[in-house]
Amino acid sequence: MKKVTVSGKTVDEAIQSGLEKLEAEQGNVEYDVLEEPQKAIFGLFGGKSALVEMRLKPDPQKEALLFLRDTIDKMGVQASVDQEERADGTYFNISGADIGVLIGKRGQTLDSLQYLVNLVANRYADNYIRIYLDAEGYRERRKEALETLARRISEKAVRTKREVRLEPMSSHERKVIHTVLQNIDEVSTYSEGQEPYRRIVVVPK
Repeated sequence: MKKVTVSGKTVDEAIQSGLEKLEAEQGNVEYDVLEEPQKAIFGLFGGKSALVEMRLKPDPQKEALLFLRDTIDKMGVQASVDQEERADGTYFNISGADIGVLIGKRGQTLDSLQYLVNLVANRYADNYIRIYLDAEGYRERRKEALETLARRISEKAVRTKREVRLEPMSSHERKVIHTVLQNIDEVSTYSEGQEPYRRIVVVPK
């Protein structure tokens, strides 16, 4: 962490000096006043300058990216991570060999990594931020598979006139299913169970 110790006739003057040295805006730094300024007696004796320690605030996204890359290395996977800004948030896109290890069964490992990455990022963030993880386009492929599954299950519920219970899914995947089935008039849906075993039930009307 980059930090400097600076002095000035006043605390504000010391802070300004520190901002110049750090080449930063005040909102991007933290500081501690080590010594308050003291006026000299009769303008001659005992005067002291303000002494301030200043440091750059960690960047939440950079810290999260460093954590992810370090975790991937420790898992023994050769992969690279690119950061991409989209309309709905920040994406860390993972690519490389043996990427299936990072995705896991039905994306469970990828979801767990995403959860940890967000914990790290928000440890340093003033306001909540959201980071999404993807690996070789897995998220889009999984979404398409879920949409196909939703339509097939709705047809089964209508044909058999019975409720159909899906396997437990993450809240994100359940949302995909719900969204598709909202547009199918012949069925309705609800969720049952507790996380991480919460599942969707498709009900014929």
